[in-house]
Amino acid sequence: MGLTKQYLRYVASAVFGLIGSQKGNIVFVTLRGEKGRYVAVPACEHVFIWDLRKGEKNGLHLAVGYEDGAIRIFSLLSGEGNITFNGHKAAVTSLKYDQLGGRLASGSKDTDVIIWDVINESGLYRLKGHKDAVTQALFLREKNLLVTSGKDTMVKWWDLDNQHCFKTMVGHRTEVWGLVLVSEEKRLITGAADSELRAWDITYLQEIDDPEEPEPKKIRECPGIQDTPEAEDGILEADDEKSEDVIRFVSSRILSCRKAGSIMREGRDRVVNLAVDKTGRILACHGTDSVLEVFCILSKAEVQKKMDKKLKKARKKARLNSANEEEDLEMSVSMTLQDEILRLAKIKTSAKIKSFDLIHSPQGELKVVFLLQNNLVELYSLNASLPTPQPVRTSRITIGGHRSDVRTLSFSSDNIAVLSAAAESIKIWNRSTLQCIRTMPCEYALCSFFVPGDRQVLIGTKTGNQRGFVTGGADKAVKFWDFELVTDKNSPQKRLSVKQTRTLQLDEDVLCVSYSPNQKLLAVSLLDCTVKIFYVDTLKFFLSLYGHKLPVICMDISHDGALIATGSADRNVKIWGLDFGDCHRSLFAHDDSVMYLRFVPKSHLFFTAGKDHKIKQWDADKFEHIQTLEGHHQEIWCLAVSPSGDYVVSASHDKSLRLWERTREPLILEEEKEMQREAEYEESVAKEDQPAVPGETQGDNYFTGKKTIETVKAAERIMEAIELHREETAKMKEHRAICRAAGKEVPLPVNPILMAHGNISPSAYVLETFKGIRSSELEEALLVLPFSYVPDILTLFNEFIQTGSDVELLCRCLFFLLRIHFGQITSNQMLVPVIEKLKETTISKVRQVQDVIGFNMAGLDYLKRECEAKSEVMFFAEATSHLEEKKRKRKNRKKMILTLT
Repeated sequence: MGLTKQYLRYVASAVFGLIGSQKGNIVFVTLRGEKGRYVAVPACEHVFIWDLRKGEKNGLHLAVGYEDGAIRIFSLLSGEGNITFNGHKAAVTSLKYDQLGGRLASGSKDTDVIIWDVINESGLYRLKGHKDAVTQALFLREKNLLVTSGKDTMVKWWDLDNQHCFKTMVGHRTEVWGLVLVSEEKRLITGAADSELRAWDITYLQEIDDPEEPEPKKIRECPGIQDTPEAEDGILEADDEKSEDVIRFVSSRILSCRKAGSIMREGRDRVVNLAVDKTGRILACHGTDSVLEVFCILSKAEVQKKMDKKLKKARKKARLNSANEEEDLEMSVSMTLQDEILRLAKIKTSAKIKSFDLIHSPQGELKVVFLLQNNLVELYSLNASLPTPQPVRTSRITIGGHRSDVRTLSFSSDNIAVLSAAAESIKIWNRSTLQCIRTMPCEYALCSFFVPGDRQVLIGTKTGNQRGFVTGGADKAVKFWDFELVTDKNSPQKRLSVKQTRTLQLDEDVLCVSYSPNQKLLAVSLLDCTVKIFYVDTLKFFLSLYGHKLPVICMDISHDGALIATGSADRNVKIWGLDFGDCHRSLFAHDDSVMYLRFVPKSHLFFTAGKDHKIKQWDADKFEHIQTLEGHHQEIWCLAVSPSGDYVVSASHDKSLRLWERTREPLILEEEKEMQREAEYEESVAKEDQPAVPGETQGDNYFTGKKTIETVKAAERIMEAIELHREETAKMKEHRAICRAAGKEVPLPVNPILMAHGNISPSAYVLETFKGIRSSELEEALLVLPFSYVPDILTLFNEFIQTGSDVELLCRCLFFLLRIHFGQITSNQMLVPVIEKLKETTISKVRQVQDVIGFNMAGLDYLKRECEAKSEVMFFAEATSHLEEKKRKRKNRKKMILTLT
């Protein structure tokens, strides 16, 4: 048996060259007690924390929503991410915390809104009602309500106490892209796909209930109200105008909304983002252009003062027009929405705005940070207290990435420096630190490499600027260039230059050219889908490689000049021999066009990059696919392999540069294929329908999770633990019988699994298995668990709860199992005594836990009052600001005393 050829695995090393992705939003974050200095921006699958003062990137993370519907929560300080919520079937479009940060509302393209319990790491309930993607969700501070907007033109109000939509606003004609609450949550402002910002006055009503009469009966008996299906969502119809007040009370029950007016934006396109600062005073919005419109929301006192001036001015004007000046004119002026919301300023950015966030600095200035379309972050400051505030750009982050897509990459000969070039600049990166060490402007770059010595680089541009060795273009010519040292008139030193030596004229446009390593052959890809090989010394024709159905976009020749690999827009890679021009093998490489191809130095292994977001490694001798590198989220334009072959760097349309490193880990093709099959199985599991729950309707909003491979594995771990418990219990019975028969104690063989966990008992192993499952995956794992394991689980739960261990976890699992298997449990006579015992033990143990928590809360409350009495400051308040205010007043008092004395 021959030796199996081994390969070394390439793994993802780092992501750089990306300041911020365009699909997410940018937000200010408070880090180490500093506000307005750090911002969080999405960067593909990561979230970067940028320091606006230094322009540096911090490696911390935040809570983010992903395109696959997952929500991951990371610690801002430690960077740890132990919480993952899986409930949405499509991309997450909106995330919002409540006032205390204990609940998280997520909206998605699957039209659902899910409320998550962040502390308990579980889903609370699912809200169904929107008919299109959810664009925004907001918690109310004082009331347990939620308001959401969607692309279905609807704004919905939800009562979170009973998880019901009690009001639907239908006053929009187009998609609602954003909404904010202002004026102490008594006014709602919405932005749609037009230039109008609509304002709605919110009136909170007291619900009057008759305890002897149910609510549905009251609704049907109200005069003039038709019994329509829309009544369930708060949309009712009336027979006459007399029932208007009744309808408003019944449909709202909690609040009513009345349109107060509109604010016209200067932009004519749709609203992309609509936001308000934490004080509720500054409102800002932008469309698809580069202008942010800023508005100021006046307080009641400011509005009253303005109306008094307006009334005084109207009376003065009326007296001038009246004949009798002594007559006391009774006049009144009407207040409009424009009197309450003033246009403050416009902020013009250097490129189109993708997202923004605003915050008030400690000095009182308004800071606005922008994530722009061209991979740029800008910070502006605005003094809102001035009569005509002018925005000032205070900082910007530009060095960390290109303004456009990177089209060429190269490694230096020592593997240390990486060159990337785009349409506007060239950047040199340090591979180890991923820092940009040099930025140089250039024209649209298409190819590049380091000159021997690594002190100069050569760039081939779209316009052809005579800076390459061999260049080919749409002029149907291949031009040859040589280096030369020329004397500069202004300096005695010679400088490096190039001069044209020869020209090879062809019949078709040239797409790419490639030299053989021995400089004897030149391969030229033409627009007629062929590759022609020429001798370099005489420029005579040697071979013609034909077989691709579409033009060859990329190609490379191996180090020994024996093979040439070509990649085409027909998604195939062909491997040819350069001795006779025969095609050794044609490989279906990618699901879209092959954009780049490079051999690994001193080997017949090569990498291909495609528009299908993947990088693949191939063996040109055995014609086998070795490995797939996934990470990019959009089309890959180019890649480069270091001279040592230890590193690969790639560039994509997602604006990111990714570094891949060759490890010492062997890669076996059979194992790689098995891993690929497992990945395909996981994808198929994720696409399967959710398990049906007996007795539950299809529209039930209780179940928030979805079936994933992690929940399936968690259910399998539970089943394995129950099976082990059954086996060990049977072994114990057999062991007791053997001991009785032998009349002495016979040693019991220990299970290796239990020994690995500290030689614990089988029941304790089951409890450890439940404790090892993530809280966010627990309910879904129990949902896919077969009922045959439920009786054993209930019996064990009774044992665990009696000992008082993990009462909260066990109660959560118990109540969930009772809910989904209620019919089967109640019909099983064998489980009746178990349920009776569980009822007694659960109630008593839960009361004990409540007593302990109540005692601890009372003790903490007492300590809080003691500390407040000693320091004379309030806990959980701006204690520092109060102390500073006291110090300032004391200092001013001392100055006054010194002045008087």
